[in-house]
Amino acid sequence: MYAVIRSGGKQERVAEGQRVRVELLEEPVGAEVVLDPVLLVDDGGSVRATPEALAGVTVTGRVLGEELGPKINAMTYKSKTNQRRRWGHRQRYATVEIVSIAAP
Repeated sequence: MYAVIRSGGKQERVAEGQRVRVELLEEPVGAEVVLDPVLLVDDGGSVRATPEALAGVTVTGRVLGEELGPKINAMTYKSKTNQRRRWGHRQRYATVEIVSIAAP
């Protein structure tokens, strides 16, 4: 059984026991979170994709911790004027273990 969830503007395919990296959540380590909305559920025999069929489906996960994404470096430069600017960014993510996918 697997489900497709949306978290932080991105879609992720998840299964029970899988660890996924989602955008940072405001939950402490060890907290149970409900990942919502669920976009699709496949239980091996049927696929649920309509809003009516997904009404009672919940995907529950446990927050395992935080991690940092790759460093992104950028720079602007204008010739002949000695204008240079460098900056960087490193996105923070939450690591979540999928505990259950419950479908009624």
